[in-house]
Amino acid sequence: MNAARPTLVALRRGVALAGLALLGLATALVMLTAALLTFMVGMVFVVSPAVRLVRAVTGLARDLSGRWSGMPVDAPYLPAPLPPVPQADGWYRDGRTLYKKPTIPAFNKRWNWMMKDPATWRDLAYLLAAPVTCGLVAAAPLLATAYGVVRVAGGDPLGVVWILLAAGVARWYAPWALRVHGGVAAVLLGPTEKARLARRVTHLDAARTEAVDSQAAELRRIERDLHDGAQARLVAIGMTIGAAEQLLETDLRAARALLDKARDASAAALQDIRRLVRGIHPPVLAERGLGDAVRALALDSPLRAHVTVDVPERASAPLESAAYFAVSELLANAARHGDATEAWVDVSARGPALRVTVTDDGRGGADPGRGTGLRGIERRLGAFDGVFALNSPAGGPTTAVVELPLAFPLRAAPRSPWRLLGGLCWALWPIALFPQGLVAMGFKLVGSPVKSWFLGLYMPEPFQWPVIVGMMLLGGGLLTVALTTTARAMREKEGGGCG
Repeated sequence: MNAARPTLVALRRGVALAGLALLGLATALVMLTAALLTFMVGMVFVVSPAVRLVRAVTGLARDLSGRWSGMPVDAPYLPAPLPPVPQADGWYRDGRTLYKKPTIPAFNKRWNWMMKDPATWRDLAYLLAAPVTCGLVAAAPLLATAYGVVRVAGGDPLGVVWILLAAGVARWYAPWALRVHGGVAAVLLGPTEKARLARRVTHLDAARTEAVDSQAAELRRIERDLHDGAQARLVAIGMTIGAAEQLLETDLRAARALLDKARDASAAALQDIRRLVRGIHPPVLAERGLGDAVRALALDSPLRAHVTVDVPERASAPLESAAYFAVSELLANAARHGDATEAWVDVSARGPALRVTVTDDGRGGADPGRGTGLRGIERRLGAFDGVFALNSPAGGPTTAVVELPLAFPLRAAPRSPWRLLGGLCWALWPIALFPQGLVAMGFKLVGSPVKSWFLGLYMPEPFQWPVIVGMMLLGGGLLTVALTTTARAMREKEGGGCG
């Protein structure tokens, strides 16, 4: 029973996907009706609810793809438009027209945002194709079983063959059908290049603002440290030397003592300047790279720090600096706030990305929102499109992962063998699905005497429906294979040889 449980779960999920496909088909018809009412009658107000309904159904399909197929699909839509901004005279401009209130400009913006977004029409294409590419494929074992039961109930013992065939292939077919749904969703419901570019521009704009603010704060810190540290010591040194000059003629011993004091102050000022320089860009980082700089940082840390470095080459100086200061802040937080005694630092390459993992045995509970410097790490990494992930449950341990993409050169990805298979399936699926499947089914249902070149209609009567259904399954299967291989080739291309 336990061995059959995964198969039963996959079959149940396949039935759910088939039901979702039928719901999606009804939603697509609602969307098409709304589009016709808009362009033929001018009922523009029906489009927005229809698009929201479409996006709700496809959003559920994306969610199920991530949870059931293991293929998460990000929302592909362009960023929502900002509210209209009034001009200096209080009027709102939309093209060449001025409006006293923002209602019409806001509606026009949302209309363009919905109707001119390619993702809207890709959603519609998915909903129209889902009954065949997802629903029929996912529910095929149950449909075959139902067909066999009907044949057995009608007195045909060959129906048992269909039942046994469905039971035999269900174990591997049901999980495969879920992965097919994930591939179809990734191709049709994933972000387009335009949406990716728009989201990246938005992200880079926010990262630029964060970087400018962080740089301004860093400059203020350097200025404050110079003013309160080295500058104050240098001023004191000047005053001490001046006092020693006045005592040279009258009290040589006191003058010598003041000069000794000025020498000690100059050494302290030099230490302050060196500490400040190390805070800007440590010399060991510039001279020997990130690995040795992190090892030196571990030696200075009050924790027992273990460092592992495995990188093929040096990254650019700004990226190394960002990773170095992230490690410095994480080790300092572990010692100061986490009561940790031991830490492990792993610096490695993940394809073109640089990944740094810092783990400590502290009490946990670290939170970027509490102002412990973790927000500063996020701001610093944001300038490089980096990722900062933190797992710090109460009681520990705390694990922080810093990843900087494109730290190392990309290797050219080899030509994918999936492209050839995908191209072949793209060429063959319409032949099996439409002329030999759906059209032949129509001829069979209306009882047309014309057989033409439809293979299923030339078969003996008991085998006509199985051949027609088989052709539809074959066409749908070829289409799903074409979509999944295309999705796989796209992932390999985006990976760029990431290993």
